[in-house]
Amino acid sequence: MRIRILGCSGGIGAGARTSAMLIDDDVLLDAGTGIGDLQLAEIKPIRHVFLTHAHLDHIAGLPMLIDSVFDENFDVPVTVYARKETIRAVRTHLFNDEIWPDFCKLPSRDNPMLRFSVCNPGDTVTIGHRNFHAVEVRHSVPSLGFTVRNSGGVFAVSGDTKTNETLWPVLNACDDLRVLVIEVSFPDEQEGLATRAGHYCPSTLCRDLKQLNHNPDIWLTGMKPGQEERIYGQVLATAPDKNIRMLSRGTVIDV
Repeated sequence: MRIRILGCSGGIGAGARTSAMLIDDDVLLDAGTGIGDLQLAEIKPIRHVFLTHAHLDHIAGLPMLIDSVFDENFDVPVTVYARKETIRAVRTHLFNDEIWPDFCKLPSRDNPMLRFSVCNPGDTVTIGHRNFHAVEVRHSVPSLGFTVRNSGGVFAVSGDTKTNETLWPVLNACDDLRVLVIEVSFPDEQEGLATRAGHYCPSTLCRDLKQLNHNPDIWLTGMKPGQEERIYGQVLATAPDKNIRMLSRGTVIDV
């Protein structure tokens, strides 16, 4: 399983792209602005999209993606897996024939190019050799993290979250946890704002990391543009015993 990081920033500007990860060549985990850097030939095979939640930095590229892969004579539709609240928000505010065409009825209502599938916390979706397991997390809107398992081990993504009691037991149950991508959006100087917005800062993240019984590679994501080095330094200072790196656009992770 190969994970290609298309975007991992908490904003845009100066080359920053927001959350999107391409798993092998057919699955997206989040659909932020990072997917815009894909070549058309790389976009065409994508047929599955898992959304952590409905905030714009995680879904901004989805309408354009569907438009790019649309074919009246398609063989396989694009399926978006998400919580019902996320699906409702995306369908109401994006694919509504005002902001963007409703591809849930194109080319026809009976055979649409875009399909949605409710994915609740605890659900597992199998696509080929990979099992995508949805995990409850705590953000400002209903959100999911995911573990992705194949024969090589487990790759986990927190999605956007603040301190929670739900992610860590799931991770601890994965004896073959190889990689954890986890968000930390604000520096410690903005801990109050981070908590109100439903995000980690270095101190709250490192407190939660003490619950983790495994020692995977940990990659930090979702940092606000311009704050990356400060946030990264604070995490390293607080958790010097962990294998922690800062994620960047273009990183490739093999599991």
